[in-house]
Amino acid sequence: MKLTFLKEAKVVAAVVLAVGIALGGWFVRSGVVAVAERGRNVTVKGLAVRVVDADQVYWPIVFKEVGNDLPALHKRINTVSDIIVKFLKEGGLTDDEISINAPQVRDCIADPYYDTKTDRYNISNTITVSSKQVDKVRKLMQRQGELLSQGVAIIASDYQNYVRFEYTGLGDIKSTLMDEAIANARVTANQFATVSGSTLGGITEASQGQISIEDLDSTTPYRKQIRLVTTITYALHD
Repeated sequence: MKLTFLKEAKVVAAVVLAVGIALGGWFVRSGVVAVAERGRNVTVKGLAVRVVDADQVYWPIVFKEVGNDLPALHKRINTVSDIIVKFLKEGGLTDDEISINAPQVRDCIADPYYDTKTDRYNISNTITVSSKQVDKVRKLMQRQGELLSQGVAIIASDYQNYVRFEYTGLGDIKSTLMDEAIANARVTANQFATVSGSTLGGITEASQGQISIEDLDSTTPYRKQIRLVTTITYALHD
């Protein structure tokens, strides 16, 4: 009787152990599956690109006069300003698009490196064109050599005074670009899901998108390339 009881106890213990191992394995497997399910997603980038024409131009026209007679130089700088303004207006620009800055006078004697052989005064001035008539301004820029025949020499642009072409209509196309970038991201995600034998789910995370506006190339700064990149994470299902 005692021997039978011991055998039965061992059998029960073995069954309990087997069940425990099975349950333990089930919990472990459930945990791995849950982690795997939480990690089953794909992050992709969507790109949208547009090439547009600039709709705003800033053109600083810099000129200067040098000499020793300050009143005469001041008169000459005003005469040159009038010549340039007339040139711009004849090219189709208006007063609202033309801004004349105050002349800047440099007294070379005040310069410790002054050379007595040079003229004492150096007067420079800037007329700034700010216009949305980009094509007209570009044509005027191509014709600025005509001013030489009137004794007007325009100083080459430097890091402080350079022509800038800008595109200000981003707000009008931003939503379209975003839609296109999202659509392209979904195409990529669908391809990944197909290859991995999964079904693409909904969006679990997304960024607003990074936008850049750059010159199309160095020779056509009036042509702009707009790039919008968005990052989206999709869920994946078996």
